[in-house]
Amino acid sequence: MSEPAIFNPARETMSREQIEQLQLERLQATVNRVYRNVAFYGRRFEQLDLAPEDVASLADLVRLPLTTKQDLRDSYPYGMFALPLREVVRVHCSSGTTGQRTVVGYTKNDLADWAEAVARNLAAAGVTKDEVVQIFFGYGLFSGGFGFHAGAEALGASVIPMSSADIAQQIEIMHDFRTTVLCGTPSYALQMAEALEERGINPNELHLRIGVFGAEPWSEQTRQEIEKRLFLQAFDVYGLSEMGGPGVAAECRERCGLHITEDFFLPEIVAPDTGEPLPDGREGELVLTTLSKEAFPLLRYRTGDLTSLDRTPCACGRTTARMARVQRRTDDVIFIRGSNVSPHDIEAVLKQIEEVGPRYRIVVERRGALDVLEVQVEMRELPDLGTITNLERLEADLAERLRAAAGMRVEVRLLEPRSLAEVQDSDSQVIDRRRL
Repeated sequence: MSEPAIFNPARETMSREQIEQLQLERLQATVNRVYRNVAFYGRRFEQLDLAPEDVASLADLVRLPLTTKQDLRDSYPYGMFALPLREVVRVHCSSGTTGQRTVVGYTKNDLADWAEAVARNLAAAGVTKDEVVQIFFGYGLFSGGFGFHAGAEALGASVIPMSSADIAQQIEIMHDFRTTVLCGTPSYALQMAEALEERGINPNELHLRIGVFGAEPWSEQTRQEIEKRLFLQAFDVYGLSEMGGPGVAAECRERCGLHITEDFFLPEIVAPDTGEPLPDGREGELVLTTLSKEAFPLLRYRTGDLTSLDRTPCACGRTTARMARVQRRTDDVIFIRGSNVSPHDIEAVLKQIEEVGPRYRIVVERRGALDVLEVQVEMRELPDLGTITNLERLEADLAERLRAAAGMRVEVRLLEPRSLAEVQDSDSQVIDRRRL
């Protein structure tokens, strides 16, 4: 097995001065591109009385407009593209479970940069060209599977694109093909561990070394559980569909924060309520600006993820800024099984059902290795004892509508009127027992 190495030392070990000079040059090019080619930014620059030449240093970054997910939704499908569709070779988009889909386009150069960014992430975790990488992120409109696939191939590893195949197939291939690296969500990795135990398969019979997991928040306790049950080392990665998918940041072998690919993404931390910049070390909302995107460049995109930055060099030799692991968000979006679920979308479904009342609660918990989403909602009136069949029908109808809205199975629990009278605000409407 080859020794893990820094994939691109010339870029990943630059001095802070070199990093910032490259970022400024790329920022200025990006600003010019969006000003000329994206009507949304042209209007925002005009409103701010700002011209591209006004960006003379990185300190001028705060003068640029912030971009939100709603801006992307309002521009659906191609309004934020900086190039005509004939120059776009790939399109991915979000699931749309929390509102209008956000659409991302890629040129050939964008795909090449994406592959390199993910290859750096994998190399940071210790993945080498000699690995057999099994990917159980989905392949489709969701960008995760394709990003890890391209990154592993760029690294020179052998790739098994299992996608969302059932666990029995995952385990069979993992065993027979001598998989050494797993890429997917941490919750699914725990399901794999549980399935192995149910089948009486000792992880020592496998060849697993490394797990690279993301797409949902997970704790240090979850990491330790995965490592103990699968006999591998687990590493966190960070990405988001608006930035093109995985490849934004990843842990190295030191596991003291996630290295950001700073030549591709310019990070900031701002106060969630005011948008004011915060110094390194302070927790706030992560804001990202793309620095090399041709088809879909974004300025100061508000991710909604809470973290902090550390720009001191790492013991691994990389000098890129590190972000703390994301455990919380600025909004009430729930991360579960690699998807985002918004309480507002749950509420929109409930409002369509006249038999249920306005008060509801969402409970997320982990049963064994599976994350479960339950919606508890009040009945408007106490039903007669003779209406049990109708209640079951209502419960089934609600579950199906919520499944369509959330993109996953949702359990429904009907409650007596006023039993949730204490639920008055969004802070108490979501109970995530995975963190308790």
